[in-house]
Amino acid sequence: MAGRRLELSNQYFDTPEGELAQAKVALRIRRDGDQIIQTMKTRGQSVAGLSERNEYNWDLSKAKLDLKKLEGDCWPEQLAGLDKKTIKPLFTTDFIREKAEIAWGRGKTKVVIEAALDLGQVVAGKQKEEICELELELREGEPAALLELAAELAATLPLMPCDISKAERGYRLLDAGSYSLSLPAPALNAETPLDEAYSALAWHLLGSSQRLAEQYRFNGHWRLLQDWVEMLAELRALTSSLGQAAPRASTAQLRTSLDALLEDWRPLVQAGQEDADVRGAAHEQFLEELQDTRWGEFSLNTSRWLLARSWTTERNTRGNRQGAALLSSWLPRLLGEEATSLQLSRYQQQPEDLAEQLPRIERIQAWLHWARGALDLPELDRLYGELRKLEELANLDISDEVLDARVQQAITVFQSRAWKTLLRL
Repeated sequence: MAGRRLELSNQYFDTPEGELAQAKVALRIRRDGDQIIQTMKTRGQSVAGLSERNEYNWDLSKAKLDLKKLEGDCWPEQLAGLDKKTIKPLFTTDFIREKAEIAWGRGKTKVVIEAALDLGQVVAGKQKEEICELELELREGEPAALLELAAELAATLPLMPCDISKAERGYRLLDAGSYSLSLPAPALNAETPLDEAYSALAWHLLGSSQRLAEQYRFNGHWRLLQDWVEMLAELRALTSSLGQAAPRASTAQLRTSLDALLEDWRPLVQAGQEDADVRGAAHEQFLEELQDTRWGEFSLNTSRWLLARSWTTERNTRGNRQGAALLSSWLPRLLGEEATSLQLSRYQQQPEDLAEQLPRIERIQAWLHWARGALDLPELDRLYGELRKLEELANLDISDEVLDARVQQAITVFQSRAWKTLLRL
């Protein structure tokens, strides 16, 4: 490992309307000692804290933006009509970078990773945000090796995986709403195999939870914490729904880690629904969570688990067939079995016991949320909404009013056309 120290000063540019950012383009001039470099980055793939970006660099003789460089294949088609003369300075990032190259043998292959520790600040007008980032860039080898190193670091350091760039931090200072929390939802259809559907949804939920955690850390808005917990709960529900496609031994560590997080944070979120003091104290508690290693370890170990498709490694022939089954055949059968086992007619008589069925309700809801469009069944949108109301009632403390509401909502769901269809599957 050989290291070096750099002082880097960066000026970022965009139009007043933020048209470069809208096109996922970052444009900057960096001063690195005597060297001046103009760089343009376009966003490629980004999944759960792992990013691939296209990058173009040009050496300059002075720290002035050279618009003539922004031509040809590097310039995005969607910006073809942009008047480049409207591009102006927006914000700066100044930081010290400690840089080292790490190389080792992994089996018969060589792994080379560049590690960069950046400490400094982003400045946009009168607003500032500290930079404290450890960036690992895979130069040679398999992505799994990068995740292995990151997971080892996360076991002893409070790391928080996230794909937010320094440019995004600057834009966020100018406009808090500019940081996108909604990653593109997986495009599932009737012909999607179960393995591919689960993989896409799990990556999506993990990546979304990381972005929610970053934004809640930044601004403390209560709704973000609620959504973060919901993402983790949905990942837990989906993982426990797979049957023989994911043997319990293969999902044990993931389920245990999710349960530990949910055991701490779900009661707090539920209490905060009615208690402003709980909501007010939650942000500081979340910052304390991030100072521990748990969130970073969970994020990176789950990324490794998903990249290796570890739920598939210990299953039998029947499990392989189930993993290859199309949603059009597997999902109606699952939902039908869960609906029958829920025994809603019982809870019309015993509403005080409804909470014992929350795991089953959550499994049904998770699949309806993300994959109901893949099913040719009637009124699933309505069923999803009505089941959500029942789930909310099941989470409330028992009172005469809540018990009456549970009975009425159980009747509403039971009598719905979609529920009757599921019971016949």
